[in-house]
Amino acid sequence: MARKTAYLGLMCAAALILGYVESLIPFFAGIPGMKLGLPNAAIVTVLYLYSWREAALVNLVRILASGFLFGNLFSIAFSAAGALFSLVCMALVKRTGAFSLTGVSLIGGVAHNAAQVAVAALLVENVRIGYYFLPLAVAGLVTGTAIGVISTLLVPRLKPVLWRG
Repeated sequence: MARKTAYLGLMCAAALILGYVESLIPFFAGIPGMKLGLPNAAIVTVLYLYSWREAALVNLVRILASGFLFGNLFSIAFSAAGALFSLVCMALVKRTGAFSLTGVSLIGGVAHNAAQVAVAALLVENVRIGYYFLPLAVAGLVTGTAIGVISTLLVPRLKPVLWRG
């Protein structure tokens, strides 16, 4: 149990560091708030190494810590909405066994953006903000695939270390 807690703490730290690195990368695609989603590499990896419960815990810690360190309440709300919906979708499609790790991550990337657009539409009380979904969905496909490839490389390398007696 202590070993698992330590590894989950390391994954929280990795997600926070990736979030900080992401904030340093000048990325402007014309859509406000669009990000690469680097911290999700840690979340998808935890989802595959442990379960959705541990992935949710790491995600919650990451969202709160990075929100208080680098953001505000709005960034926490948007991140939490995207992360929750994304994780639910990823856990469900992972459970079917019909998708590869990269496919699961890709679905998570698009789901994350869908939830954030929905929250934005509720906050500004204007459904026209939904026009942002198409470019965000394309970005989710690209970044979800990249995160999936990264996690596909990480999971088999970390599994022997994490599950060593």
